[in-house]
Amino acid sequence: MKTLGLIAAAVVVLYVLLSVYIVKEPEQVVITQFGKPVSLPISTPGLKFKTPLIQKVHRFEKRFLEWDGDPNQLPTRDKRFIWVNTYARWRITDPLLFFQRLHNERGAHTRLDDILDGETRNAIAKYDLVQLVRTSNRAAERTEGQVSDESELTLIKEGRNDIRLEVLANARARTADLGLEILDIEFKRINYVEEVQRKVYERMIAERERVAERFRSEGQGEAARIRGEKDRELLRISSEAYKRAQEIKGAADARATAVYASAYNRSADTRSFYEFVKTMQAYTTTMDSTTSLVLSTDSDFYRFLKAGGGK
Repeated sequence: MKTLGLIAAAVVVLYVLLSVYIVKEPEQVVITQFGKPVSLPISTPGLKFKTPLIQKVHRFEKRFLEWDGDPNQLPTRDKRFIWVNTYARWRITDPLLFFQRLHNERGAHTRLDDILDGETRNAIAKYDLVQLVRTSNRAAERTEGQVSDESELTLIKEGRNDIRLEVLANARARTADLGLEILDIEFKRINYVEEVQRKVYERMIAERERVAERFRSEGQGEAARIRGEKDRELLRISSEAYKRAQEIKGAADARATAVYASAYNRSADTRSFYEFVKTMQAYTTTMDSTTSLVLSTDSDFYRFLKAGGGK
């Protein structure tokens, strides 16, 4: 009897353990019997009961879930091939419908791959590349002293955010009967394919070289202007200096002439000495050891040489 009692107690404990399950705060539960739902979804946390062995607990997240798409090579309306990488956030809003249509999160991800990738491809094909990489017609910011290029940005009506919202709206419409809601979708990265990227870089380099050449031309013009101003200023300074030097020289000559005249008019001896000194200065200036001199009898050279006893 004791053994039967222990067996009965063990059976009761096992029955209770198999009948009890716990719903956690971030979970929602669907109970199935032989693969079919038998009750409404349970979303309140706490201790719950079910029929053991024949009923099964399926747990689903209440929290936001992540979908991370693979990069895809997509064509734009202007025939530019680009790599587009997207990600989204979603949640299970109706666990019973979700279980019936998708069964689990793996099935949901497979379906989301088809829907989100397809809607992204459709949207990209409807717009030009410039609309995908820009969000508005905001003027480009420039730092102080930066020279703007003459090329202007193309005006757009719809930008990247508008395209994102279009993808989100279309994807939500296609997932409304799946028991889930797409909360948001974003373009994680948009990039050129390698061939287009190389051409874009070449065009960017050509544009930068054109701007650099323009700057060099402007610099050379400015350098020529500065050199012209420098030469003109040097010429002005030299002219003024020459004028001043001539004025000083003229004043000195006038002063010397006055001194000579004053000395010349003092006496005959002084005048004769003055004439002698000036004649000798002219002699040393105009002749050297190789000079042959022919003198007339009435020249000052001859007179002073004769007075000194020269032959």
